[in-house]
Amino acid sequence: MKNQDNNLFSNIFPLSSSSISIELLAGLTVALALVPEAIAFAFVAGVNPLVGLYAAFIVGLITALIGGRPGMISGATGALAVVMVSLVALHGVEYLFATVVLMGVMQIIFGFLRWGRFIRLVPHSVMLGFVNGLAIVIGLAQLEQFKISGRHDSAWLSDMPLLIMLSLVILTMVIIWLTPKLTKLIPAPLMGISIVAAVVIFFGIDVPRVGDMASIAGRFPDFHIPQVPISSETFLIILPYAFILAAIGLIESLLTLNLVGEMVGKRGGASQESVAQGVANVATGFFGGMGGCAMIGQSMINVNSGGRTRFAAVASALFLLLFILVASPIIEQIPLAALVGVMFMVVIGTFAWRSILILRKVPKTDAFVTILVTAVTVATDLATAVVVGVIFASLTYAWNTAKHIKAKSTLSNDGKIKIYELEGPLFFGSIEGFNEIFTSNEDPINVIVDFANSQVVDQSALQAIEMLATKYEALGKTLQLRHLSRDCHALLSKAGHLIVDSDDDPNYALAADYGIKTGIFGSH
Repeated sequence: MKNQDNNLFSNIFPLSSSSISIELLAGLTVALALVPEAIAFAFVAGVNPLVGLYAAFIVGLITALIGGRPGMISGATGALAVVMVSLVALHGVEYLFATVVLMGVMQIIFGFLRWGRFIRLVPHSVMLGFVNGLAIVIGLAQLEQFKISGRHDSAWLSDMPLLIMLSLVILTMVIIWLTPKLTKLIPAPLMGISIVAAVVIFFGIDVPRVGDMASIAGRFPDFHIPQVPISSETFLIILPYAFILAAIGLIESLLTLNLVGEMVGKRGGASQESVAQGVANVATGFFGGMGGCAMIGQSMINVNSGGRTRFAAVASALFLLLFILVASPIIEQIPLAALVGVMFMVVIGTFAWRSILILRKVPKTDAFVTILVTAVTVATDLATAVVVGVIFASLTYAWNTAKHIKAKSTLSNDGKIKIYELEGPLFFGSIEGFNEIFTSNEDPINVIVDFANSQVVDQSALQAIEMLATKYEALGKTLQLRHLSRDCHALLSKAGHLIVDSDDDPNYALAADYGIKTGIFGSH
């Protein structure tokens, strides 16, 4: 029985005895950084700090166990909190719990439908903007800790309190920078937090501490069915919030999954991560949590601290629960300056500094997309920025590709046959250029259009080909179409009898092949 237990442990957590301590300390480091973040995001959403801490524990634990990427950290996030605040203000926290449950159900459905794979459509320029924008957002969020505790007029620290705060932040950053050069047994962020906390406590330095934000003492979260009316009216209230939260959570989680995957050399797992996020949010909604998603800052801390398996992420969630249940008096003594220093190092490590150097070398549109996504991320939220970036990049690609349609035309020796050899993709964006190629009134009685170096992409392209055939037919001229794929053979109705079969016809699939299955193009 003992051997079976050991095998089960090794399957879930593939660790050697030497790496367990590294993973464990990485989890402790992440848990320490999670506490002020969860409290701050709970304040943003307008709920009790324990609601944010419970979400960090439950979402973090479940996604650590069944998520799509070992090493990722999930919990309460600011991107979700800003959406929740209006719901809580208008309807109360119980509606928030019901919304989080519905949000999780949606994410599970998205996962089973494998919609997470669409994250691969996000261009690299958008990813760079996402990373840079998020680094700036994380950095700006730390500035809140430089305000006077307990004041609501946004008064900043000044004089000696500011000097002490800055000194401790810089000391933490220096320790984090030096630690890897001295030892790899202790995660650098944990070393920085420990030393600075010891200095503050030993010398009794009066600086803001975790306990100044809120008490983190609590009990194990109880199972709790959201106290909302079971009615269509309730459903209509929470539905739009749930959908927005589900979309934002998945976008942020899947982008973080890709980023962590690049760091640890792993790919895939998008659908699994979607389901895991959904299960976690359903659970946290029933245990009094505010919901959550992947956290890129804490994920970076974990990976950079040596956390490469599920063990570190599970440990961070369990440490967080330990803080809530029994260790709150100790954790509340940690100076916020140490945690700010850790997050500033995360900002430095997350920002893609190389992207600044290559802005002049990449196409101008890619450079613009990177800057645009960065700016929108800072001004609004991550999900909006990614959607804006993908739309702009897609339109730019379509515009550039549309200009590539062209043709080389030749006449036979007797002048009775004209051959158009097309080059470039034929799709909705290149239809106008395609139509301008042909001089139907001046062409001879026999015309051949060769698609060997072209590709028919969508329904608009098929419609353009049919209209071309109709035009030549009205002029009493014969049009032949060569080297079209079998999909085109199946979909072209009016021009079908004009297609010339050949052994070297291409075999590509149309983007519109959905129409073949459903018959939306009619019967052929």
